[in-house]
Amino acid sequence: MFPQHRIIDLSVSLEHLAVSEPIPPAIHYVTHETEGLAQMRQFFGVAPEDLVYSQGQGWAIEEIRAITHTGTHVDAPYHYGANSGGSPAKRIDEVPLEWCFAPGVVLDMRHKAAGEEITVDDLQAALDRIDYRLKPLDIVLLKTGADKRIDSREYFRQPGLGRDGTLWLTEQGVKVIGIDAYTLDRPFTDMVADYRRTGDGRHIWPAHFAGITSEYCQIEKLANLDQLPPHGFYVSCLPVKIKAASAGWCRAVALVPL
Repeated sequence: MFPQHRIIDLSVSLEHLAVSEPIPPAIHYVTHETEGLAQMRQFFGVAPEDLVYSQGQGWAIEEIRAITHTGTHVDAPYHYGANSGGSPAKRIDEVPLEWCFAPGVVLDMRHKAAGEEITVDDLQAALDRIDYRLKPLDIVLLKTGADKRIDSREYFRQPGLGRDGTLWLTEQGVKVIGIDAYTLDRPFTDMVADYRRTGDGRHIWPAHFAGITSEYCQIEKLANLDQLPPHGFYVSCLPVKIKAASAGWCRAVALVPL
């Protein structure tokens, strides 16, 4: 379908009791020889010896209890507030598909320390380094390197966007911003510390809440951005179509020319 391209997986797994999730998912695995067999016997009214092709084994399925913001996922504008840009905020099943299959641009932010804000100057400098000018609907991917620490509590130590940087990107026509970290904002602990120090609630969730002013989506918990060129590739981040939801899981991938 896409000759002369390779596909790079940009997603992390949805994992049972993952340490990278403050609200971890629970996955119950139904296996072939136990519950899977019992379910097939119930549905079809058969004995194990009747299942000739499988030699008496049933099916395998999984039961998942997880929030829609688990694993690699796309946040809809509704996640940030009921309204966005003066109109009702789009739910995940209302997000235009054109936003989720578009050219990608990687901006390297690995020099930023954990807890630091990724500023407009940082974004502009990163674009200058790769000699690129943003176009409407470009999918901007922020490379922090946090994905390499996903199996430890250090995963949550990352830089993040603030309100100014987020709105600057949307002013360029960007509708989807991704990051290889738990959240697009700075870590919760840093936002809370600034709020307690100043008493100013504007320190809380500024990148997310920027979506109330200017409509956009996020891809959180990406991976493998270090395998991508700075630009010249496509990103697919089509979310699962969950009715009226604030987010949807996705298998984000990049299509990179050979």
